[in-house]
Amino acid sequence: QEENVKIVLMNPNIASVQTNETGLKQADAVYFLPITPQFVTEVIKAERPDGLILGMGGQTALNCGVELFKQGVLQEYGVKVLGTSVEAIMATEDRKLFSDKLTELNEKIAPSFAVESIEDALKAAEKISYPVMIRSAYALGGLGSGICPDKESLLDLGTKAFAMTNQILVEKSVVGWKEIEYEVVRDAADNCIAVCNMENIDAMGVHTGDSVVVAPSQTLTNEEFQMLRDRAIKVVQHLGIVGECNIQFALHPTSLEYYVIEVNARLSRSSALASKATGYPLAFIAAKIALGIPLPEIKNVVTGKTSAYFEPSLDYVVTKIPRWDLDRFQHMSNRIGSSMKSVGEVMAIGRTFEESFQKALRMCHPSVDGFTSHLPMNKAWPAIVDLQKELSEPSSTRMYAIAKALDNKVSVDVIHKLTAIDKWFLYKMRSIVNMEKTLKEVNSETVPEETLRRAKQIGFSDKQIGKCLGLTEVQCRQLRQRKNIVPWVKQIDTLAAEYPAVTNYLYITYNGQEHDVKFDDCGVMVLGCGPYHIGSSVEFDWCAVSSIRTLRQLGNKTVVVNCNPETVSTDFDECDRLYFEELSLERILDIYQYEGCSGCIISVGGQIPNNLAVPLHQSGVKILGTNPLQIDQAEDRSIFSAVLDELQVAQAPWKAVSTLRDATEFANSVSYPCLLRPSYVLSGSAMNVVFTEEEMRKFLAEATRVSQDHPVVLTKFIEDAREVEMDAVAKAGRVISHAISEHVEDAGVHSGDATLVLPTQTISQGALEKVKAATKKIANAFAISGPFNIQFLVRGNDVLV
Repeated sequence: QEENVKIVLMNPNIASVQTNETGLKQADAVYFLPITPQFVTEVIKAERPDGLILGMGGQTALNCGVELFKQGVLQEYGVKVLGTSVEAIMATEDRKLFSDKLTELNEKIAPSFAVESIEDALKAAEKISYPVMIRSAYALGGLGSGICPDKESLLDLGTKAFAMTNQILVEKSVVGWKEIEYEVVRDAADNCIAVCNMENIDAMGVHTGDSVVVAPSQTLTNEEFQMLRDRAIKVVQHLGIVGECNIQFALHPTSLEYYVIEVNARLSRSSALASKATGYPLAFIAAKIALGIPLPEIKNVVTGKTSAYFEPSLDYVVTKIPRWDLDRFQHMSNRIGSSMKSVGEVMAIGRTFEESFQKALRMCHPSVDGFTSHLPMNKAWPAIVDLQKELSEPSSTRMYAIAKALDNKVSVDVIHKLTAIDKWFLYKMRSIVNMEKTLKEVNSETVPEETLRRAKQIGFSDKQIGKCLGLTEVQCRQLRQRKNIVPWVKQIDTLAAEYPAVTNYLYITYNGQEHDVKFDDCGVMVLGCGPYHIGSSVEFDWCAVSSIRTLRQLGNKTVVVNCNPETVSTDFDECDRLYFEELSLERILDIYQYEGCSGCIISVGGQIPNNLAVPLHQSGVKILGTNPLQIDQAEDRSIFSAVLDELQVAQAPWKAVSTLRDATEFANSVSYPCLLRPSYVLSGSAMNVVFTEEEMRKFLAEATRVSQDHPVVLTKFIEDAREVEMDAVAKAGRVISHAISEHVEDAGVHSGDATLVLPTQTISQGALEKVKAATKKIANAFAISGPFNIQFLVRGNDVLV
């Protein structure tokens, strides 16, 4: 748009910011169609574009573009692929072509064979010798890949891989080596820079999407760093990449031996992380390069003063931690490997690794205090824990297992041997565990100021310190403020403060002596969604971005807090001030007070901000929209059901239960099945339909664990009912806009997993009127100001909330 180019966008994702058709439009024409050769061909026929960009839509777009090229569609309609050519894309995606290209360069790659049958795969493994690694061609997230220690595992995994692709690569396993990544940008004139260098804390064998990652690398020597940087640039130039790409290396932990693992000739999750970690807008630069603009002529939009033809310099440490939701799936192992399982990620910024690491752990799960042995969501370790197995087998809980091992005085050498994690990281983790022990040996009266300050500098939260000292989070906050231990606001300017820069990209640290910005203008705070997880994805980013843009159009300064590098809301140019920070009570209060905000919007970020409504309100934060006390009543299942009874709004028979006896008595009185629902949860977490007393025992314990501070409600489950959703906006309790949709499936399928149609297709007019009447009553009773959703059960003309 900036270059006055007409844009035609294809994306069937209605929740994406890029498909906005109102407000600030991202494209001149938007097609909500599948990204397949058939549909793309039809759009090309209709729109007759001059060029096509493949590198912005991930693996789906890349694979589709390659297929269009092979079918001759692009040539037939004179469509030029902008940026990296299809031939170069194929050279990175086809494992044999990739191997041949690197051989031309005399570049080091793991001994490997590209094969097209399981028989050839077995022969290749015999030549290389086990263990071997297999990788699928044209695959996303390591799909179809894995480590095969023997013939049987290769037969099993290879057969599965060939069900998804016609080619796999069998290569020497380098499990235990360091995994190092570089994000590289190159233009058509062969100007080439390495924008970001990242180190996976987890060794080779764990997909980078499932690894804890730091930027810049922390354990490489200058010789190792420069060697891999030079090789990265050489490979990218030889492949003919035009735009942005990611290159991954396996580096031997004790020598200079290395292998090139793969090149992704597109923007990826690693690209989003690198872009947010450095402040260098990779997608923006890649789009300019695709239009033929050379790097030296592109301005660094973060500083507004320098050229984009430079390599960012970081004076801070970034840590990325993946978010898994494996507990949602029965019989799903929490073990991780070369095929990605995570559904989201967070990014934390600090002046030390410890500070950044602990912040990231809390960002990932609000129930986690930091680097401790306590598992997320208040889940308990088994009665007998095989620590050796927990450490040696990568899993979604391995970081907590490391904390448990360090707590049990297991040595760094032993943990290193079991995990292959560099000792430098393990020593840093040990310093966190040692600080926790130090804090537990004192109390609020005797804790030295320097100990408290040091704890904050290595990432301890007020809540975390409070638990050690026997204080509440608020009491700990007051204690450190009395000792003048306060955080500092720092800028990300891409230049490590070497040149003057005006930037709104900020983070908070206790390792500083002054603020990098002035607080001279109050604004409206908007809380983002945090990590993507089951029940929270791009739809909340769309809500946040739409809210931010509307506020700015109305002349309000915007202050955004979020920690998800994959979101548009964390783009530096979307708001007036962006804090890449924790969505926690402590951090939001810090920012709110520094910025002197006039109010805070929590309704556009999903469940994480919503859960902070009451604590923020009690701490003096002005919540814009629905009153936090009303939000609390709506979130608390027991109070909400009682209010419905008062309003005479029909609902299924219900009871708040806290013991198994209460639950079984109620279930027997109304007859099974029953619906068990905890409070303050998202996407049906620990919500279950219960058919027997045995299931009641199991599911009640789980629901009580995730909803410890609020009652669990048991409701008679209505079978053979239709489910209808009311999405609406109200002002001071009066509904001003609404939409009613219907589930294709019967009630019992979560709305996030259901197929929805709008408008409704099988619901009678009488039932719809009852839905509207109940909505008006509820909106008025809770004095709702802002967005809300109500789910109804409909059977004939009977309507229940």
